[in-house]
Amino acid sequence: MSQLPFHVAGGLFRQSGPALTLPRPQETPTPVRGSRRRKLWEIPHKFHCPVIGVCFGVEELRTLMSRVMHFPRETTDFVLHTTAVGACEERSQLADILHKHLEKRFQLTVRRFAGARDSAGLAVLWHEETRRGSEIPAALWACWTHPACDARLEQEIYGDIHMIQHQIGSGTRADLATLKSLRAENAELRRQLDAARHESEAMRAEKSRETQALGQRIVELRADLAGKEAWGASLNARLDTLRQTLPDLRDRQALARRAHDAEARAGALAASAAALEDEVIRLRRRLALAEENNPAPGPENGLDSPVDRDEPAILAGKCVLCVGGRSGAVDAYRQMIEVRGGRFLHHDGGLEESLHRIDGALAAADLVICQAGCISHNAYWRVKEQCKRSGKRCLFLKSSGVTGLSRLIDASVRDETLPVVENSD
Repeated sequence: MSQLPFHVAGGLFRQSGPALTLPRPQETPTPVRGSRRRKLWEIPHKFHCPVIGVCFGVEELRTLMSRVMHFPRETTDFVLHTTAVGACEERSQLADILHKHLEKRFQLTVRRFAGARDSAGLAVLWHEETRRGSEIPAALWACWTHPACDARLEQEIYGDIHMIQHQIGSGTRADLATLKSLRAENAELRRQLDAARHESEAMRAEKSRETQALGQRIVELRADLAGKEAWGASLNARLDTLRQTLPDLRDRQALARRAHDAEARAGALAASAAALEDEVIRLRRRLALAEENNPAPGPENGLDSPVDRDEPAILAGKCVLCVGGRSGAVDAYRQMIEVRGGRFLHHDGGLEESLHRIDGALAAADLVICQAGCISHNAYWRVKEQCKRSGKRCLFLKSSGVTGLSRLIDASVRDETLPVVENSD
């Protein structure tokens, strides 16, 4: 008889407590028959391996065995399994612990299987559990320890468990292959996730920089807007001050608009008057031709003809320079002088034209008419000095009317010795 505590493959352990002497395993154990359920060490020894392997998890078995024996931490699962199987050949401290644990764990299933009175009923219950597949460890323990379980049913259950273990192993291998594939896929997905995370971080950093730049720009624009609003408020305050200083500003603006409108109407009236004057001149010429064909009493008869008295003077090609005047009446001035046979020159008196150009015009003019009310002071004194220096005749006219200009020219031509005239129309 062997003196080893357990017949195991792969090692020898010391049991805490008195040494146990194990008999050699019998080839055909005699099953215990009767009305009571069998203990773990009373079922055939070849069934101990499926019971230990199916009904106990590895960590659970390691914890239960550590109560009665000491073994190295690096002991393999196979050595623990074979050691537990060897301890179940007969009643021992470890076998008692394992038996009590199985009874407590599967007590509900054991009570349900206890209702079977014979081997056939027990077989029906076993097949039902194998079809469901959820409580196979509990059904295995309840069937092999049941008093109605005969040798035929024991062998059938052993074969079913054997094939189930093979199927589980095959499924485990398939699961391992699937797990390996899933791990590779998971690694690729993690790599893609890391790349997407880095890209997202880069985009977030870029957006953060853009947001900061936009925030700085908003601050600058707000400061600029605040400055412009302050400037606008200052301008409004100044405008209010000016309005308070000039309470009749609106009246003056209205008068200025009315004056501008009056100037426009005066220009139109001047043009119309010039056209009427042309018509009068034409009629006078016709009248003169009629008088030549039909002589009327002359001065020798003591009568003075009103036609001779109102006939316009002839300029005989003289160049007349008109300085100043309304811009809308320049064409009327030109027509009135050219009808009298003169050449017309014009300068606006420095309003828009340069004063340097007036020197050339003064040099070319035979007669200068200065409309003193419509030119600047600089132009007035410049014309006066140039005419005085060159000895040219200069007539000053305060108004800008075409009729007054016509009368002034006619009087000047008829009387070459007429002094400088200041006329108003």
